[in-house]
Amino acid sequence: MTSKITDKYTLLKDDRDDVCDFANFLTRIHDKFMDVNLVIDIFKYDKMSLQDLLCFLTLSNTHRANKKSLIIINNAIPSGDIPNEIIVVPTLKEAEDIIEMEEIERDLGF
Repeated sequence: MTSKITDKYTLLKDDRDDVCDFANFLTRIHDKFMDVNLVIDIFKYDKMSLQDLLCFLTLSNTHRANKKSLIIINNAIPSGDIPNEIIVVPTLKEAEDIIEMEEIERDLGF
C-alpha cells in the first residue's frame, strides 16, 4: 500500500493484486486512519465486480459512522449498481469535491 497525506484527506493506493484482500487489510488497520478522511484508489481494477466492491462495505460503514469521509476511486461498476453506503467516483478531483461537500455538511450539523 502506498499513501499520501494532504491537509484534507489521506490517499491510500493498493499495490496488491486482490481487491478484497486490500479491503480486508484496510479494515484490520482502520484504527490508524479512523480520524481522517480517506480516499481509496483502486482505479487499477478495471474489471472489478460489485461483489469485489462490497468487500469495502464494512470499512465504509465504520468509517462514516466516525463522521469522516471514505471515497473510493474506480469506474468499473455502473453507478446505479453501487449501494448508497459506498461512495465511488472515477477521479481524484471528484473525491476531493465530495470530501469538501461532506465537510461543509458536517460543519453545518447535517
